[in-house]
Amino acid sequence: MAAVTAVTALAGLSLACWLWLACGQGLFWRTDVRLPPDRPDPAHWPEVAIVVPARDEAAVLPLSLPGLLGQKYPGRARVILVDDHSSDGTAQVAHALAAEIPGGLPLTVTTPPPLPEGWTGKLWAVRHGVELAGEVELLLLTDADIAHGPQTLAALVAGARSQRLDLVSQMARLRTETGWERLIVPAFVYFFAQLYPFRWSNRPGGRTAAAAGGCSLVRREALERAGGVAAIRGAVIDDVSLARAVKRAGGRTWLGLAERPDELAVRSVRPYPGLGPLWRMVSRSAYAQLRHSPVLLLGTVLGLALIYLLPPVATAVGLATGAWPLLAVAAAAWALMTATYLPMTRYYDRPTPAALLLPFTALLYLLMTVDSAVQHYRGRGAAWKGRTY
Repeated sequence: MAAVTAVTALAGLSLACWLWLACGQGLFWRTDVRLPPDRPDPAHWPEVAIVVPARDEAAVLPLSLPGLLGQKYPGRARVILVDDHSSDGTAQVAHALAAEIPGGLPLTVTTPPPLPEGWTGKLWAVRHGVELAGEVELLLLTDADIAHGPQTLAALVAGARSQRLDLVSQMARLRTETGWERLIVPAFVYFFAQLYPFRWSNRPGGRTAAAAGGCSLVRREALERAGGVAAIRGAVIDDVSLARAVKRAGGRTWLGLAERPDELAVRSVRPYPGLGPLWRMVSRSAYAQLRHSPVLLLGTVLGLALIYLLPPVATAVGLATGAWPLLAVAAAAWALMTATYLPMTRYYDRPTPAALLLPFTALLYLLMTVDSAVQHYRGRGAAWKGRTY
């Protein structure tokens, strides 16, 4: 009986946590933070440079680069693809794709100098592209694996101008074609929103700041005021670091989910065919998110266990032992957890029962986070395309 009483108390604590998360964590679970629907066209469309860092991206460029080159933007715009010393012919593929799109945006393909100490490869490439862009008013920083609908750039610019924003970022819709992708990807966005509630991030002057590196439109002046790309040169989680730098410098930032219509779509085309690639995607930066702190790691593991794993386990114990108070409290916590996850599963076109699997997915994320710490202490931390930071 003492054990059941203890588990009931823990289940009650888990339920209290879920009540707080559902009501007091910026309504993170809602998926209605999108670009303002009433985006009046600006009187003047500013010049934009689209900077795309690319390292060994020849396989995905045919799925992403044509969308950027085919942007229907009323003002002047060009694409700068920074080939980060690729070994797979990325630059040649980019040139060939541009030749197939007559009348598309101008494309410049360039290679940065060798990577200096203290910089991540992506940010060194971004810095090179930003310098090459010159005195443009706006910069669209996007990844090589992100496909854009033809009206994306115009919508971002109109949203930024109408709301007087210095940074506008959209969380791309990630690929969910395989079973593992359908299990893990919606939770990835859900957990990100829980850590950085979009509504809190979008408050002027608020402490929370976040962006999505796959699609971030930033005013060049605001970027310079924040110290330029050099201010975040060693950041592994560069998108959040960029938003923090812009906000600390007095800029206004906005983050929301990508739109669903094809003409406004922002979606990732990078495939994750099995659990292994998805595991590496998460574990690559999970421990960096915890600032490489063993204390934060322990707190995260205990928190995930209490909030996500305990409710279904305690529900099973309540059923098996006939402890109805335990069953009621644990089932209520699991039901509230599921209810907060449902909007995200619907955003990714998953069936309603899929939301019940969140505890299992959370267990995977717990193990990925622990593995991230293990790899860090083995000297194989944030590894990407042959580089380890």
